Amino acid sequence: MLVHPWDAARDGDEAREFLAAQGFGQLVASGRGREVAVVVPTQYTLDADDVVLHLARPNPVWLAIDENPFVLLSVAGDWSFVPSAWKAVGDDDPALGIPTTYYAAVQLTARAEVVDDADGKAAILRLQQGSLDPDGGWVDPAEHGRGSRRGRGLRLQVTEVRTKFKYGGNVDAEHRLAVAQRLADRGAPGDSAARRHLLRRLAAEG
Repeated sequence: MLVHPWDAARDGDEAREFLAAQGFGQLVASGRGREVAVVVPTQYTLDADDVVLHLARPNPVWLAIDENPFVLLSVAGDWSFVPSAWKAVGDDDPALGIPTTYYAAVQLTARAEVVDDADGKAAILRLQQGSLDPDGGWVDPAEHGRGSRRGRGLRLQVTEVRTKFKYGGNVDAEHRLAVAQRLADRGAPGDSAARRHLLRRLAAEG
């Protein structure tokens, strides 16, 4: 992932808050000697400095993890297309604006630890269900009995974090504010989230 200096996360909290808000990503396990990696769309939950998740036993990712425990969790979202004309301010020629897509992305390299014991899996499921369904409309995972044995837990011990928050950081405040107003006016899916990132990062620059 190409990360320009103006796109990098301001601090660890920015990346962590994005990860917590998204909660869904692509788990990539390269294994050994494979032509292509195994890619698994999955929900996940943050647990201190680790990431935890739960997958079905037949999932092909387990063999790849047995071959090589180092994996990548790729999370991207809050994207919005910015047309050429939106880059124009004042006497700028709208036709000369460079179209782009705003988005945020965090990629975590991690060592995967498989969790097969009943207590460990139940703990992961409690964390996930508590995060996804905080109103508590679920029974404790320990009550699932045989059903709980159909899955395996996974704890990702993060070794590297790469971040990108591409929200116009390479242009001046006037141009970014113009795009922010147009995002508000259009109101398409993703526009509101992209606008919040743009304004938040602009404010952090002072």
